[in-house]
Amino acid sequence: MPDASTIGLTLKRIRKERGLSQEALAEKAGLSKDTVAKLEQGRRRGERTTTLMRLANALDVDLGELTGRRERVGGREGASVLAVRDVILAPSLLPGVGGLDAADSGEPTALPDLESAVARGWRMYWEGDLTALTAAVPGLVAEARLTQRSIGARAAVPLSRAYQLAACLLNHLGKPDLAALAAERAIAAAHQGDDELQHATVQGTYAWALHRQARLGEAERVAAKAASSIEPSFSGSPVHLAVWGGLLLNALAPRVAAGNDPEEYLSPARAAAAAIGDRRVAHFDAWFSIDIVHMQSVYAWATLREPGRALDVARGVRLSGLQGIARGRHLLDVAQAHVDARQPQAAEARLADAHATAPQWFRHQALAESLVGEVREATTRPSPRIRALARAVGID
Repeated sequence: MPDASTIGLTLKRIRKERGLSQEALAEKAGLSKDTVAKLEQGRRRGERTTTLMRLANALDVDLGELTGRRERVGGREGASVLAVRDVILAPSLLPGVGGLDAADSGEPTALPDLESAVARGWRMYWEGDLTALTAAVPGLVAEARLTQRSIGARAAVPLSRAYQLAACLLNHLGKPDLAALAAERAIAAAHQGDDELQHATVQGTYAWALHRQARLGEAERVAAKAASSIEPSFSGSPVHLAVWGGLLLNALAPRVAAGNDPEEYLSPARAAAAAIGDRRVAHFDAWFSIDIVHMQSVYAWATLREPGRALDVARGVRLSGLQGIARGRHLLDVAQAHVDARQPQAAEARLADAHATAPQWFRHQALAESLVGEVREATTRPSPRIRALARAVGID
């Protein structure tokens, strides 16, 4: 999160614009007046995103407006969030506007080449190379769109996956409204094809965008309905089970962010992983396994502020079973549990591990920013390592 004093000033300004007292805002958000007062005074640092979501909803503003988050992609020619925006909001997509955008002109890409290019984009994503991905996504979406216009439904899946990739990137860059629109485009593209699992999977991405907009109930319902629409037999194909289990975990995230019990989704996800067995199953470039389920269980208990349970589950997670930024996210959740358990040195070590896993991705994570700030403040003499992490997330 940005500096606590900045959030405090913004919170106070919006609260007064809404004509609310601290007591009224606290009641509306389901928080204590003391929490609101300390936030406004800049005395409550490292506040959880779930708390800020409650305040944003109570004030009827986007979370980004309250926190003042901005994307920080740079360092490579062509890496522009505006270019990603423009390809998502291309005027040529509107009925009656007519004509192709300049980026959509030329010869269509051969389908195998397009599929390979989309797969490369997803590898960049999981490796956390957000700058390279930001540079690549506009051209990738335009290529996929042109090919789909040329050959029709056979290119529906790669086009859907290109839009889905844009949505995931935009979520990380703090642009959930654009991410939701990109996910809508991905759903529409998948609907033109015949892969029901891709159509279901991208609804999980849409749910994530709703989650980032603090629309928690809608996010849970979208993911849960998508999972219900493809519910498999436990003797079914591992890929089908993996997609279904992944959607259950998509529904889990907003459920626990709203403070609700996670077992409704964790239990069937564990059953799906058990049916698959001790292996990791891929559907396109997403993975599902028992380690992924355990990872999400750690997230759930850390989010619900039950650090003991989170750390107990974390002992059973094999880091080798987690890929790229999934491993980084898990390490952040473990660090959060250590912070809540008042173990700042252990939290610092896990934060350093997460940063080493994917440095570019790390600096875009609000949770990393928050936890680094908390660990630094909890230490009488901050170590060189925590000072370096503070510089990495832009709070030094």
